[in-house]
Amino acid sequence: MHYASIKKYDIANGEGVRISLFVSGCPHKCKNCFNKEAWDYNYGNLFTEKEEQEIIDFLDQDFIDGLSLLGGEPMWPDNQKGLLPLLRKVKEKYPNKKIWCYTGYLFDKEIMDKMVKENDYTEEFLSYIDVMIDGRFVESLLNRTLYFRGSSNQRIIDVQKSLKAKEVIEYELKKEGEKVHA
Repeated sequence: MHYASIKKYDIANGEGVRISLFVSGCPHKCKNCFNKEAWDYNYGNLFTEKEEQEIIDFLDQDFIDGLSLLGGEPMWPDNQKGLLPLLRKVKEKYPNKKIWCYTGYLFDKEIMDKMVKENDYTEEFLSYIDVMIDGRFVESLLNRTLYFRGSSNQRIIDVQKSLKAKEVIEYELKKEGEKVHA
């Protein structure tokens, strides 16, 4: 798996201060995507144990709230396989740090109805994800007032509650000590 970049101290891609990993490769190619260079599956650098350990070590700081996975497309099957060792280690060492995943796939229709059945690793991958922003970026639905999303069709999903309920449960964002709906 290749990655485009690793951003430390990211406050734009999930709640709190996060480390964000932008993987390479995306089949969606959304019009006016903010990260077109990451469409190429070979863009950037090879993701190795060195980068994995760098992320694990950086998460050890108390002010880092978690890890965000973006792209490219983290849910692309090869990227899921490449990310699984990292996710296992993060959840084992930091069970209270939330993992967010941004995907152009729809959680209920494409991931749960299709990917889980076709890939023997997707279910395990999802077991480590706390919050998922799903749906392709749609330029005509651009809304700059939304938290953590680019277009109004995208949802912020509580993955673990959704898996238990077998239906999409939206995640409640925290804002200055209170919960707000996105």
